[in-house]
Amino acid sequence: MNYTLHQLNVYLKVCRNASITRAARELNLSQPAVSIQLKNFQDQFNLPLIEVIGKKVCVTEFGEEIASAAEKILREVEEINHKIQEFQGLLTGTIKLSVVSTGKYVMPYFVSDFFMNHPGLDLIFETTNKSQVVAALKENTTDFALLSILPENLDLESFELLPNHLFLVGNKNVWNSRDHSLSGIFEKYPYLFREAGSATRRESEKYMVASGAKIVRKIELSSNEAVKQAVLAGMGVSIIPLIGMKNQLIEGSLKIIPLENLPIVTTWRLVWLKNKALSPASRAFLSFIKEQKDNIVTTHFDWIKKFI
Repeated sequence: MNYTLHQLNVYLKVCRNASITRAARELNLSQPAVSIQLKNFQDQFNLPLIEVIGKKVCVTEFGEEIASAAEKILREVEEINHKIQEFQGLLTGTIKLSVVSTGKYVMPYFVSDFFMNHPGLDLIFETTNKSQVVAALKENTTDFALLSILPENLDLESFELLPNHLFLVGNKNVWNSRDHSLSGIFEKYPYLFREAGSATRRESEKYMVASGAKIVRKIELSSNEAVKQAVLAGMGVSIIPLIGMKNQLIEGSLKIIPLENLPIVTTWRLVWLKNKALSPASRAFLSFIKEQKDNIVTTHFDWIKKFI
């Protein structure tokens, strides 16, 4: 047999995407080029690997066995390349991070120096909502994720980075209101919610239930930044992570409304699948985070002490 690593990769992409078109897009190849490589690979076996029914690619039982072997071979080749680079004192490759939207105020400070010191590394930094971050972990399409509330249905390893303080805030006009009781505030101002599934929304709803608060008017927005801008504009009040309000609190355009049992405190955690085979680059990144966490927190997040 004379199959190549390129053919193995093409075949695996076709199998995992169940589509020649999607595999071609992912590989940045033309569809005919993928079809030719697939045919050349198939010609080396007496048993069929795939069946194309309509536009759908169906992998045979034998084909699944070959795909599993191809995945192992490609993983071993990648490991060999990493070993060579390690021996040469180099780190190359790509690290993928999936970060909940509020985490954009946190994670850049933990990755900046590491990537500046390793110019051979690339970073994919995806900022999205919690449900998509959890999906990326579940589907093993990210190396690490940043979450404040861990999902219960995944077997994860985690490392604590930073406390996450949630305060009820309003703009400077709300602050000047005489009635700072929770019921009084909600009678006068709408409450601004994050979308369903958000960790901030979950924690704020738990607080509302425990406090017996009755919200008269609600407005739902899809990101923490949108909520913050709406509060600044005077649309209402909201429970927002302190981490995203530094400039507004210092300049006075946002004010923390002091209430009993606030702030809510959770913890920002770097997480990854427990059984994930981390690349040398990912292992080096994790070691850097563990070694430098205290220094990073002191350097970039010491301002938080002024407000808690």
